[in-house]
Amino acid sequence: MGEVVERITLVNTREAGNAAGGFIKEEDVRKAKLRALVDTGATNIVINERTRRKLGLAITEVGEVSLGNGKRESCSYTEWVTVRWKDRQAVCEAVVLPHAKETLLGVIPLEQMDLSVNLRERKLEGAHGDEWVRYVRNTRRRNRGF
Repeated sequence: MGEVVERITLVNTREAGNAAGGFIKEEDVRKAKLRALVDTGATNIVINERTRRKLGLAITEVGEVSLGNGKRESCSYTEWVTVRWKDRQAVCEAVVLPHAKETLLGVIPLEQMDLSVNLRERKLEGAHGDEWVRYVRNTRRRNRGF
């Protein structure tokens, strides 16, 4: 089928919050512009140790993940990172695989950004067109006897 690769920006969410609160300057917020392989088999964003250090992301937990080839590997989980793609953004923890050769963009940030994968054209697109649907609400009223 082919790969879908997109340009994304990762932002240290803690530092962005500190900048919004006036505690640090906006230009001091660490960011990284990367090529990411869209991987619907991955849960979160997957980065390597070099990217984690560049962004200054703290490790919050150490664990193990199952890779696509069935092997298990030790990994770290980071504090929140903001994933930006065009005019959309998602916030999630990153999985750090120390020797990962590429960044993987998993399903949690894809869902948060309301994106779907167009395999025919090998690109991401809005699941609801150009409109970013952030929240789904049940509009059907129920009679609960109140």
